Amino acid sequence: MEVLPIDCAQVPVCGTFRLPDFQEQAMSTHTIEDRITDSKGIALETDVEGSLFDPLRWDETVAEQIAAREGVILTDEHWQILRFMRRYYEEHQIAADARFVIRHMADEMGLGPKARNYLFELFPYGYVRMACKIAGMKRPRAWSTG
Repeated sequence: MEVLPIDCAQVPVCGTFRLPDFQEQAMSTHTIEDRITDSKGIALETDVEGSLFDPLRWDETVAEQIAAREGVILTDEHWQILRFMRRYYEEHQIAADARFVIRHMADEMGLGPKARNYLFELFPYGYVRMACKIAGMKRPRAWSTG
């Protein structure tokens, strides 16, 4: 009887241990060279979409790196929104809903009724996919990609 070698990368179950699907999908595929690092140079773990596993490890250096990966050059307006999102997160331990960000933009940034459209001009791939990611938030499970 011939025993053939098994390539565990090709087989869904290897030995007696298998990661649940959600953990396999969440594992980062970034190499050491392209990992996100904080202002101290410490590499941070991200999921396959590039979102931080631990939002508390976020700093502005992290935001700049994530934005660069997303093709966004951060302006003063971006920073005002990102800082508001981070303050909201620190107070509530949850990402701010887009309507709170839009209200902040309308009232505090003086954009009035133009705030909603401007949010999506600044973050063209959507509030959750871009703004939350750059602000170091995990994607909320119940939210869509917009």
